This record gives sequence, C-alpha cells and structure tokens, in this order.
Amino acid sequence: MNAELLWAVRVCGMAAILGAILYSIGDALLLAEKFNAEAYPRLQPHVKLLSGMERMAGLPWRRMAWGGLLGVFAAPLLLAGNWQVYTGLAPAGLAAALPPVILLVWSGVVGAFVHGSFIYIGEYVQGLNQVDDTSQPVLIGMYSRLRKLMVPAYAFLLVCNVVASLWYSVVVALGGTAFPRWMAAINPLSAFLAWMVIKRVLPRRIVEATEGAGFNIAYLIFYLFTTITLWKG
Repeated sequence: MNAELLWAVRVCGMAAILGAILYSIGDALLLAEKFNAEAYPRLQPHVKLLSGMERMAGLPWRRMAWGGLLGVFAAPLLLAGNWQVYTGLAPAGLAAALPPVILLVWSGVVGAFVHGSFIYIGEYVQGLNQVDDTSQPVLIGMYSRLRKLMVPAYAFLLVCNVVASLWYSVVVALGGTAFPRWMAAINPLSAFLAWMVIKRVLPRRIVEATEGAGFNIAYLIFYLFTTITLWKG
C-alpha cells in the first residue's frame, strides 16, 4: 500500500473500533439493567410478549435516549471499517471482495434502524406499566406491531452477517488478500460465538454490564484484528 492508502486504512480501522465501542455502550445502556418483577405488577401478564424488554421499564429517559442514539450515530463509523475490510480483500479481485462488504454495509444500515427502535420499544414498555388496565390493549397492539417489524429486520441482519462472514473467511483462506491466512478464523460470526463462550467464564458483574452487547463486541473483536493485521500495509 502507498502511504496515503495505508493512512486511510488505519483511520477507518480506528473509526470502526470506536464505533463498535459506542454501539456496545448503547446496547448496555438499553439492556444491561436488572429487573425486579415485583416492582412492575402491571407488566406481569405480558412478560411472554415482552420477551426480556420488560427490563427497560425502569430506565430513565435520558439513559434510554442516549442508549438508542449512540448506536445510530456510531453506525457510520462501522461503515468506515467495511471500507477497510474491502481494501484488505481487494487483492483477491472485485468479485471476491465486494459481495461480503456489501452485505456488511447493508447490515450496518439496517442495524442502525433496529438499534434506534429500542427507544420506542422502551417507551411502549414504560407506558404499559403506567396506564390503567383498560388502556393497556392499545399499547400492547402498538408494541406487537413494532415487534413484528423487528423480527424480519433481525433475521435480515443474521443472514447478512452469516453469509458475509463465511464469504470473507473463504476468500482469506484461499490466499491472495492483504490479510494473513489465519485471519480466516476471525470474522463477525466466529467472534460472536467466541464471545458467547468467553462469557461463561467471566465474572458475573462483567456479564451483566455487557448484556445485549454481544453482536457489537463481536464487531469490536473483528475490527481490532483487521486493523492490527493491516496496520503495516
């Protein structure tokens, strides 16, 4: 790489690392909250529908807003990291390098929508806890419709990340990229699976503090390695 390209690769890598950190903080602000069921009796009949989102019932408004907005504002930083990934794969050819990067970019755009939507989910949960029984069906209906939107969005994110991760790893394993071949073992999917294993041996405080941040911790791991391996060009 020439000096200008190498500088850009480093900057984009550091931007992606920062973005993943901010995203993870946003996740923790939204979801790393202990839930005392006894304090929210109005939510008890709807626990199955809420599927863990009841933990947002006690979040202060500012925490919920910052939790959602941090991820939205961090999304462009992660997109910069995808350009870095493309640069690393590019020596293998356009047909090999472009598809996984397009999928990661697409996933990042949809991911910003999903993350920001948690603000509204939290609002519905808190409203459900505050209104009387006769008004609850209205909020339940609104929450249910939003949840139906989130399901295909999450499914799309999963498919994009699985396909992009496998494609990236195959290209790197075949050689001809700027990444060392051992980097084929490190992709967003494998990093997420590794994090799920690591969580089992971490202190409970750390596990609770990072609740909900698994996907973005995986991105943090991935972009740390891509940046380190491309740092010298």
